[in-house]
Order: sequence, then C-alpha cells, then structure tokens
Amino acid sequence: MNFSEMIAEVPGIGQYVQAQTPHLLETRNLKAGYLGREVVTGANITVKRGEVVALLGPNGAGKSTTLLTIAGQLPPVDGIVMLSNVPTFTPMYQRVRNGIGLVTEDRLIFTKMSARDNIKIGGGSVERVLELFPSLEPRLDIRGGMLSGGEQQMVALGRALSRDPQLLLADELSLGLAPMIVDRLLSAVRTAADEQGIGALIVEQHARKALKYSDRIYLMSRGRIQMEMTSDEARSRLDEIEEAYLAGTSESEEDHIERRRRKDVRQAWGRLRVKERELRRLSGTQVSRRRTGEDDKILDDEQHRRDSQMRIRRGRKY
Repeated sequence: MNFSEMIAEVPGIGQYVQAQTPHLLETRNLKAGYLGREVVTGANITVKRGEVVALLGPNGAGKSTTLLTIAGQLPPVDGIVMLSNVPTFTPMYQRVRNGIGLVTEDRLIFTKMSARDNIKIGGGSVERVLELFPSLEPRLDIRGGMLSGGEQQMVALGRALSRDPQLLLADELSLGLAPMIVDRLLSAVRTAADEQGIGALIVEQHARKALKYSDRIYLMSRGRIQMEMTSDEARSRLDEIEEAYLAGTSESEEDHIERRRRKDVRQAWGRLRVKERELRRLSGTQVSRRRTGEDDKILDDEQHRRDSQMRIRRGRKY
C-alpha cells in the first residue's frame, strides 16, 4: 500500500486531503533548451506524493534536458516549474537543500574519496544507505573510482534517498548496468515512495523496467510530451508504444538546435527580402542583388567552417 492509498483510507478526511494536497512537482508549459534555443516544448508534468512517474523516450528526445531544468541546472526558456504549488526560480543547490534529491547519469561520485566519504559529503546517512543496499558494507572504505558502475549508482541513489527528500529526480539509473542491479535500484525508489511518501520522477530508456515500478508514465519524443497514461495501461499497449515512439532515436539535441537556428536565420532573411522588394517598388532602384539560393550557401559554408575547426581541435587537419 502506497502513501496515497493510506491517506485515502483515513475515515472522513482521506478524500479532502487528497483534493487539497498540492502536487510535489508541476510544470506548466515548460520550454527548455540551451542558449535560449528550445529543445523541449510545452511540457506539462505532475508528480504527487507517494507516486513514481517515469519519463520515457528514445535518445535525444529531451528527457535529460527536462530533468535538468526541473532540478535548476538549466534555466527554462519559458514556462514555470512549481514545487509544492510554489513557482520556483532558485538555482539547483538551493532546490537540493529544500528537499530535492538528484541522481544524474554521471552519478556524481568523487573518485578519490571512499564510498563512506562520498555518502557523508552529500549529507547522507551511511546507516540508511546500508539499509537500502547491504552489499555496500564491505565496500565503504574503497575509493569511489574503484567501485563498479552498479556500486557507484547505489552510493549516489542511497545518498539521495537517505536525506529524506520530498522529491527524487533520477536520470538514467539503468545506464550501463546489469538488469539485476537495475531491479535493485528501481525497487529502492519504489520502496521509498511507498514507505516514506516521497515523489519520484525517473528518466528511463528501458520502458519495461520502468513500467514495472512506476505508477504513471509520460512518453516524450522530439521534445514534446506525446502521451500520458498509467503504467497498467502502458503495459497493455507496450508493443504499440515501442513501435511508434521508442524504436530508434530522435534527432540529437545539437541537431535540433542547429535546425531551429537555420530556420530562424531563413525567416529573418525572408523578412529582409520583403523589405528590399518594398524599397525597390517605392524607390525604383535595385536595393540588393542577393538571391534566395545564396542563403543556403552561407549556412553551408558556416557549417563547413565549424566542422573544420572541430577536426583541427581533434588533431586532424583534413
């Protein structure tokens, strides 16, 4: 029985409390990206207390960008992030202090510090981490860089959960790990939601694993939320969802930014040509001799120049 079900069973107040309790997390028309360029458009996501929500999608769909924007590492291009029904504009470190637990795909492990010190430096409790992952006990005095990938992820997740966060944000817990380890990590998240009432938003590529431990899912593709449904409904339609949305990969975020930039340049030059034609009509003189085809040539030359610079940085001239 999870936290929401326990509240619902309280005589006389269960329904009222559920109706009045704000979402732990709510995004409204969130637009996220880099350098002011949108990668994610119009994302509306909610997470309730005691609920595990999975954000699914192929590579390059914008899942990690969305999570980092919610965490405060990236500023939103537009829209708002609300924590406990309060709009939040603080940086990431303040959000973590105020009750967000964050586990990124980089695992945030200090490689030259022991596993014990890695837990303590993040404000975690070693005893609580060992309750979640007893297999870490003989590895506590081993340097972080000498731990296996699964052990590093256990340290990072255990450290976040041992701080009793209100909301957990986890990015690609399963990245590069064996299925047995992934089950242990996701099971720990599920247990924390059921027993402690935390809310969790987990970003995952492996839909079958995520559906086993989550309550709801959002399906993201090409920077947009395409579907929202319960995990039970998603399991019954899993083959259809995988074929339509999870097969292959989306365009990368860098390609998306470049495509949007080219589109913006073409629109700006199109407006300029309209002005030039109007000036020519009013003055009777040729204002510009530039042809439409020259726009693409300029963009292609610029791309060639950037590619050449990248090859030089990598030590290759041609």
